[in-house]
Amino acid sequence: MKITVVGTGYVGLVTGTCFAETGNDVVCVDIDANKVNKLSNGQITIYEPGLEKLFERNLKEGRLHFTTSLAEGTQHGEVIFLALPTPPGEDGSADLSYILRVADELGKIMTDYKVIIDKSTVPVGTAEKVQETIAKHCKCPFDVVSNPEFLREGVAVDDFMKPDRVVIGTRSERARKVMGDLFAPFVRQGNPILFMDEKSAELTKYAANSFLATKISFMNEIAILCEKLGADVDMVRRGVGSDDRIGKRFLFPGIGYGGSCFPKDVQALVKSSEDAEYDFKILTAVMDVNERQKLFLLPKIRTWFNDDLKGKHFAIWGLAFKPNTDDIREAPALYMIDALRDAGATVTVFDPEAMANVERLIGDKVTYASNQYDCLADADALIIATEWSVFRTPDFDKIGATLKNKLIFDGRNLFDVARMAELGFHYESVGRAAATN
Repeated sequence: MKITVVGTGYVGLVTGTCFAETGNDVVCVDIDANKVNKLSNGQITIYEPGLEKLFERNLKEGRLHFTTSLAEGTQHGEVIFLALPTPPGEDGSADLSYILRVADELGKIMTDYKVIIDKSTVPVGTAEKVQETIAKHCKCPFDVVSNPEFLREGVAVDDFMKPDRVVIGTRSERARKVMGDLFAPFVRQGNPILFMDEKSAELTKYAANSFLATKISFMNEIAILCEKLGADVDMVRRGVGSDDRIGKRFLFPGIGYGGSCFPKDVQALVKSSEDAEYDFKILTAVMDVNERQKLFLLPKIRTWFNDDLKGKHFAIWGLAFKPNTDDIREAPALYMIDALRDAGATVTVFDPEAMANVERLIGDKVTYASNQYDCLADADALIIATEWSVFRTPDFDKIGATLKNKLIFDGRNLFDVARMAELGFHYESVGRAAATN
């Protein structure tokens, strides 16, 4: 099938590459000429495990193409995916200007039947707006479909190639047939393609992400209660997660969620609720808890240093909002850096993939280390903000010998409390008793 993907950000590039991998002829469109030039010349522009190999193969075999011309992309594609940004506005609502601008242009240049697919995360009613915008200029038949993505950064290729479900919002039998044929190769093991109306599909994405964010914030509240009552959040998590009705995933406490989806999607669903004159109290609480949780370690750090961080130096392991990505959007580490610097401290950081993005964002406000152990030099304490695998079994002797103090504040609960005490560290984490040396 001939496919066009408008937008080569995270969702667009994964979508285009994975469709090409299943034999489709894919053209990706982006207005950024520099990005299109890089991609056309084999330089991938995002970090996502497993994607680069597929990208290079399909580029070489001529199934994956890049252009700045929307007209070229429109002429090519039987189906056109809109994978465009929907950043939050000041009031939390999703900004649809990118999508509607492209829809307006599509209406002017389409000459035969197309299926236009909203792949971006969009509020309920967006498909109708796209339909109306295209119809203002278009004289040919077309359908607008909602097909929200459920890709997890770090495992996006597997999520796309082996989805646990595909959600498709359309009431058109013609579009339903096209979409069914398009996704059939991805659900051969029997996972469902769920057809529904467009509004239900749009709400499904927001509801799913908001529910997962709620699980995270709930466990972060439980973690605080564990510290106050002397319980161990790891034990509680295992006990709760063993219940099939609840499940084990998204129950790990920490210093909050970040990234491109959860923060803005929860915020957007709250705004949609307000617009519908409904007070979504649970999600308001979820946002409040997550905002507080980003600096959960700071009072522990302040207490240890007698509320005086001026002149202190800290090492931070992890900058990305989660492991296996270079995405730093709403990353808790960035909030910790700001808080430490505001208190008069200095910071050295290390992350396996995200340092270039942080340096572009904040420049020389921190020092960038070449590896995790160099990061510790002259530091009064180590702070762990992202649970990269490389941090899970470090050389504790080297850590203890390099830090000024055998002092670790762990926002991701990577280490066993009892073992840290045996090794002579003062170790503080989330929802567990501190290990004292």
